[in-house]
Amino acid sequence: MTDPVARAEIVVDLDAITHNAEVLRAVVAPAALMAVVKADGYGHGMCEVARAARRGGADWLGVATLDEAMTLRRDGDTGRLMCWLTVPGERYDDAVRAEVDLSAYSTRALDEIARAADRVGRVARVQLKIDTGLSRGGALRTDWPALTEHARRLEREGRIRVTGIWSHLVSSDDPDSPVNEVQEVAFLEAVAVAEAAGLAPEVRHLANSAAAVLRPSVRFDLVRCGIALYGLDPAPGHLPELGLVPAMTVRGRVAMVKPVPAGAGVSYGHAWTAEHDTTLALIPVGYGEGIPRAASPGAEVQVAGRRRPLRGRVCMDQLLVDLEGDLPEEGTEFVLLGPGNQGEPTAQEWAEACDTISYEIVTRLGGRLARRHVGGQPR
Repeated sequence: MTDPVARAEIVVDLDAITHNAEVLRAVVAPAALMAVVKADGYGHGMCEVARAARRGGADWLGVATLDEAMTLRRDGDTGRLMCWLTVPGERYDDAVRAEVDLSAYSTRALDEIARAADRVGRVARVQLKIDTGLSRGGALRTDWPALTEHARRLEREGRIRVTGIWSHLVSSDDPDSPVNEVQEVAFLEAVAVAEAAGLAPEVRHLANSAAAVLRPSVRFDLVRCGIALYGLDPAPGHLPELGLVPAMTVRGRVAMVKPVPAGAGVSYGHAWTAEHDTTLALIPVGYGEGIPRAASPGAEVQVAGRRRPLRGRVCMDQLLVDLEGDLPEEGTEFVLLGPGNQGEPTAQEWAEACDTISYEIVTRLGGRLARRHVGGQPR
């Protein structure tokens, strides 16, 4: 580690982000690439990731909230940028002025956006979302004809411009799921309805990371890549080798090393008891830093170049790993997770230990962890 006093830190390799964007853009061409950087860049740092993705050729950026969109604009990003999650009553004025593409699911949202456009004297960019089966955001198919017709009226009035039609997949990580075909057909039907209403969107998009790679027929004009941008597998067991590079490493320094005798209970509730004499390392991170309490038993941490199993329950500020008799010096480096090329555990392995997905592992990490970016210089 370069900082001898770092307790624990997240290190993000921005060159990996740029590389991953280049790889994905080549895979999906001629479709454009949207780099999804919501939720603080999946825990990697939104603005830094956005700049790195742009260097890798990302044509669009995607975020969930208006705050995220405006943060990117304040950071200097002037390219195509889409925001898709708002609630009734939010003020769209700044986003319309900043030429953010806004998503609408209802005539109510369209009218709110149009009123914002009137206030700022600009034509608002709007993308209409159809619910093709996820039953989350998006207009119901029964409401879609009225929504598209209302959007066209607002276009004729010069208040909005419909720039896109989009939806989101249910089971893209399972390429054999019949739901994928059902949603693709539903999406194409929705696009036809929109075009019949007189709309001429610039982009149609349905594919997320897994579908962008595994289902070429749904690439259309634009794909939205989130987890793959960060070098993690969106469809474990299905994705071909693309050369994606995980961008996040979590590491720090061991706080304490101590022997424990056979029969000693370890951590809260004595959920684990030493079967024989062993040694433990105290790792100074816990659920206060976003480490899942469900990680033990099952997860591992690399200490002194070897993987060590978690023992006992994860605490708020710390966790314990079994050194199995070794006694490395206190202050020795630990690696909680990383790319895996040095034998360290990966985010996917942590996800499997916690019965979750790698998205959740990397996105929830933070709290008192310092975050440091490396690389990222123009090439």
